[in-house]
Amino acid sequence: MTIPGPAESVEPVVRTSSGAVRGRTEDGLTVFRGIPFAQPPVGDARFAAPRRPRPWDGVRDAYDFGPPPPQDLGAAGTPDVPGGDDWLTVNVWTPAPDPAAHRPVMVWIYGGAFKLGHSGNPAYDARRIAADGDLVVVTLNYRVGMEGFAHIEGAPANRGLLDQIAALVWVQENIAAFGGDTDRVTVFGESAGAGSVASLLAMPRAAGLFRRAVAQSVPGTFFSPELAADLGAALAAEVGLRPTVADLSGIAPDQLVKAGQALAPKMPGNVARWGQAAPTITPYAPVVDGEFLPVTPWQALASGAARDVEVLVGHNRDENRLFTAMAGKLGQIGEDRASAALRLYAPGGEAAYRAAFPDASANDLYERVQTDWLFAMPSLHLAEAQLAGGGRAHVYELTWPAPAFGGALGACHALDIPLLFGTFHADLALLQFGGAEPSQEALALSSRFRTAWTAFARTGDPGWPAYDVRQRLARVYDAEPTVAPYPEETSRRLWEGYEFAPLPLVGPEA
Repeated sequence: MTIPGPAESVEPVVRTSSGAVRGRTEDGLTVFRGIPFAQPPVGDARFAAPRRPRPWDGVRDAYDFGPPPPQDLGAAGTPDVPGGDDWLTVNVWTPAPDPAAHRPVMVWIYGGAFKLGHSGNPAYDARRIAADGDLVVVTLNYRVGMEGFAHIEGAPANRGLLDQIAALVWVQENIAAFGGDTDRVTVFGESAGAGSVASLLAMPRAAGLFRRAVAQSVPGTFFSPELAADLGAALAAEVGLRPTVADLSGIAPDQLVKAGQALAPKMPGNVARWGQAAPTITPYAPVVDGEFLPVTPWQALASGAARDVEVLVGHNRDENRLFTAMAGKLGQIGEDRASAALRLYAPGGEAAYRAAFPDASANDLYERVQTDWLFAMPSLHLAEAQLAGGGRAHVYELTWPAPAFGGALGACHALDIPLLFGTFHADLALLQFGGAEPSQEALALSSRFRTAWTAFARTGDPGWPAYDVRQRLARVYDAEPTVAPYPEETSRRLWEGYEFAPLPLVGPEA
């Protein structure tokens, strides 16, 4: 219920299941920040499944984002977020906290390689989505890095995913008071956030908590228990300890962040031990543990686990170029590195890729195979698995190039974030847009993204036909978006029949 405030106050107050919160009116919306959906995961709650928040008396000011979870790159660029250990919070943007409104709800899950990210990042300012779509948007924090995803003996696997489920339970219990419709909840996320969305589709504990799902650039990197355990041991060894709750619970979170930072640069030299996971320099991912995540998302969807959930999934054409640019190697990959990448990732081997792309340079082959392996084909296969399981999916590809570097970044990873949120001066958008004001073309494309995403949240129809295995129609987002057969047909054929199985532990400890 909404509690009327004092006559002289225009700040809205809403009662949640844990207590009343006071938000603010901003740009015609009502915004609540930093509402706890679980207890701080510290002390005896550290490395545990999330626990329901403690109730509070009176009215809690919900003006500021909650503190970010401990993470690899900290909260750079976000000076206004507070410190503290109350990491598990949600934020709500709503046109009006009217329980009778029954607006669609969109719940954003950030990316960041499962080792960084937080909902207070200005890149995820949801005001434009909420206003343009006349709906309620929720963003949430979840544990990343060792706190959320490292294999630790005595702790449940996939703690970060369990945090997301706890936030979705909070939405079911509370969002009606903010004007939302609990029967029209859409989860959406990008990169690790899309991997999280895919995981939620496969997790029995998440069943019934949302009706629709948007997965933007789904990573194919899910860990086997054996790989996760070995990486967990290597992480703990960086601080001279065993990977157990007893050993690690006394170590300050920032010290465990440093363990991940110390291990990451060592990973590429351990391909013989960690296989395809090694060059990613990311020792964290969802674990197919057989309990919380029983099988991979592709297996789960193909078996019909999410046939009643409508899915929108896609990727960007040139995903990997962002990482090559951040490594200072954009356009500079030679034959040796291209061959190594093809041998490691190409499903039919190096010769198959070279034959399929006979005119491609070494640099282009390197970018293509890594884009295909890490994001493009996992995303397409998720749609095809949903169809195989009797469900429905819409597919898109972003082909519009980022304007920075003379367009050399192409339609790189994470370009869809500023386009969707309209946040062109935050986070990676500063690299992709070069700090310049967005062009009218970019603004028009941004508006089209929001129109499609919010229409999907409202009706299940983003504005183009559902994908099928006969026509394979997809929305192609360029300066002038079109509907056409899925553009990456050559790659699709190369990966046809490939199974995105949990990444294995390849060899013994080096």
